[in-house]
Amino acid sequence: MAALLADLTLPSDASMYVMSALETSRELIRYSYYRYEFATVAVTHSLLALEHVLAERLATKAPVQDLIERAAGAGLIPADLAAELDRGRTLRDGLAQGTVTSAALGPVEAITMVHAVFEAMCLLLRPQPAASEAQQPEDPLARLWEEHRGARYPDGFRGVDVAGVELILLDADVAALVQRELTDALDDHGIAILWTCIADLDKVVPLINAQYCAAYFARLRTMAKLAAARHIPTAT
Repeated sequence: MAALLADLTLPSDASMYVMSALETSRELIRYSYYRYEFATVAVTHSLLALEHVLAERLATKAPVQDLIERAAGAGLIPADLAAELDRGRTLRDGLAQGTVTSAALGPVEAITMVHAVFEAMCLLLRPQPAASEAQQPEDPLARLWEEHRGARYPDGFRGVDVAGVELILLDADVAALVQRELTDALDDHGIAILWTCIADLDKVVPLINAQYCAAYFARLRTMAKLAAARHIPTAT
């Protein structure tokens, strides 16, 4: 277990609350050698620290899923890491809803998920550049679109549907809508189709077990929501 936990290094600049939550998660994995269920509890406990740091960094309170998506959209964490964090969030929700048990994960799977939280902490807690050093803000939708254009479609998922949604068609629909938004802005019909795609993405992303495919469609979902947000009137 010591070798498996070697990479789980506590961020030195975290608050005592975050340090305590992460250390507890790490020790729960260590003791899962004796009690298997501790591995799953370790993942759910690490999400307490994640939620705290995300809310602090984004200066907002929201459900963990929304916080993860906003952090990915703002470029604070990469899309593949966001997808792994969302897997942990889905596990926690399943425990709360009674759809999974504490025996859902083994130590190796738990370490992968907790390691994602530790990695996210290092990115979220790193010093921000001074105002004089900061560059002009980048359009997060345009940045994610360029990243998505360079990504290959997940192997083995052509012609595959999840929960009645054909993934490759969903990918094509969202890509076309995002590109149209970036070049000419969507009309009311396009916005309606985009919200339908978002509902499909919210349904299928938690069900995809392949890590790369989950990251690919998590990024697609973030792009779709960023595009849709442009057409939500701001409060006055």
